[in-house]
Amino acid sequence: MSKSYFMGLDFGTQGVRCGVTDEQGNILNYSEKKYQTTYPKPGWAEQSPADWVEKMEQSIGECYDKLGAEIFSGIKAMAVCTTSSTVIPMSDGDEYLSDAILWMDNRSVEQARRINASGHALLKHCGKEVSVEWIVPKMMWLKENRPDVYEKAERIVEQQDYINHHFTGRWCASVSQATCKSNFVEEAGGYDKSFFEAIGFPDFFEKADTDVLRQAQPVGAIKDEIADKYHLSRGIIVYQGGVDAHVNMIGLGVVNPGETGVVMGSSFVHLSLTDQEIFKDGIWGPYKDAIIPDMYCMEGGQVSAGSITKWFLNEFGVGGENPYGTMAEEAAKIPAGSEGVVALDFFQGNRTPYKDPVAKGIFYGITLSHTRAHLYRAILESVAYGTRNIVESMESEENKINRLRGCGGVVFNPLWLQIIADVTGKPIVLTEQSGNAGVLGCAVIAAVGSGEYESFPQACEHMVHVTKVVEPDEQAHEAYSGNYRKYLDLYKCTKHLNEI
Repeated sequence: MSKSYFMGLDFGTQGVRCGVTDEQGNILNYSEKKYQTTYPKPGWAEQSPADWVEKMEQSIGECYDKLGAEIFSGIKAMAVCTTSSTVIPMSDGDEYLSDAILWMDNRSVEQARRINASGHALLKHCGKEVSVEWIVPKMMWLKENRPDVYEKAERIVEQQDYINHHFTGRWCASVSQATCKSNFVEEAGGYDKSFFEAIGFPDFFEKADTDVLRQAQPVGAIKDEIADKYHLSRGIIVYQGGVDAHVNMIGLGVVNPGETGVVMGSSFVHLSLTDQEIFKDGIWGPYKDAIIPDMYCMEGGQVSAGSITKWFLNEFGVGGENPYGTMAEEAAKIPAGSEGVVALDFFQGNRTPYKDPVAKGIFYGITLSHTRAHLYRAILESVAYGTRNIVESMESEENKINRLRGCGGVVFNPLWLQIIADVTGKPIVLTEQSGNAGVLGCAVIAAVGSGEYESFPQACEHMVHVTKVVEPDEQAHEAYSGNYRKYLDLYKCTKHLNEI
């Protein structure tokens, strides 16, 4: 019996990964290529769509070179996941009119404020407030500040839509993106015209993709010229993927009610699945169908996490072949709690539970006795405190969170993983592909869409394999309690300073 192969493309903040798996979830090969982010003004962040495609082509090419024609010709289907609220204005000739406004860009503060001031009932589905990151305030910003671009735009799309169109020629949206980032609520009939009228943006419908597909629904067949270029069989189907964080959950096996996962990378995303609507202040959702059809997703997030450690290494001149390893070694010698140093991880604002785009990073409690190792460990601990704050905000009688499944670059940092487990008091479950869950999640979607498996739980049973559980240390958990309270108080005590 011949094997089935599936391709996954995972577009993250820093780069794109192409991977090919078999029907058992074994990743036969993957290749990652980095692209550039530019920061034209404070709080702004942009990327070039042409750069995405160029790096994707290089990544696919490297996989082909390693795997060869026989396996590539056996690829049965594919799916794509991307960052969310990375926004591109497109001409009627399908050319992008400006660089993409990246998800972390917070230029649309005023537009988000006006949306939230509307008080529309639909806002209950996003913790009563939209985020400055999301596509709707960014579309409004373009209309008000770049009318030259906005008026020429035939449509304004997500990165997901752009990549799917590149392969198939079809413009459509993902329910994963739409329900979480552009106020699509299936129970309210999809996009609610009264909401867009209330926020003063009724022409949303003139620019947005309103053809919304669920995960694993077919986007379409790959164009012949694209199939030939990428050494793929003509006629293979692209199945709808979604937000990278959501697809990571599928790649972790978070596909049943009561399961929670955390994407641990440049930023952190926390996602909890339930079989009922649970509304919590400060938490996004509940979003129906965002990850798994007919289930609800609660979402939290930290804008800055791994990006803070990268900043630290750059700005504090940590060199050598393995600067991350150097600082992890130094930080491991510092006691839990960093001997009184507490950091706030809001280096690019706060996503949840405060939804404060102008919140700032802080180091508190520094004395002349403290070293760079104390500061570095305080950063690791601050991200863990932020995760605890979000997880506790998500929990309720109806949603008991007993453990976390983890994926992303942080899973390769044993010290940081242990700190997160100790601070939260939750075991962290790792899988064989925790470092590559986006690619695997896309492959699972392609396997379900193509009929290899009947459902996501069935596919994950065969394709996702648990390898390790990081258990929390009870004594360390207690040791962190005082600094955690300081972490919570620091934001409350300093919030007003951001308004001066």
